[in-house]
Amino acid sequence: MNMRYGQNKPTIDPPCVRHCCLDSNDVCLGCHRSLDEILAWHSMNDQQKSALIAILQQRAIASQNR
Repeated sequence: MNMRYGQNKPTIDPPCVRHCCLDSNDVCLGCHRSLDEILAWHSMNDQQKSALIAILQQRAIASQNR
C-alpha cells in the first residue's frame, strides 16, 4: 500500500505488470484480472482491491500449474 502525495487516504496500486494480453476468456495474462475487473479497479475501495488481489494471486498460481 502506498501513500500518494496530495491524498489523505491510502491507495493500493493496480496489479498491472504491463504485459497486457487478454486470453479467450477476457482475462489478462499479465495481471490475471478480467476485463471487467480492470475497468472497475478505479471505482473499487481499498477493501475490494485487497480482496481482488488475493483472488489474483490464486489465479496466478493456478495458471502456473497448467
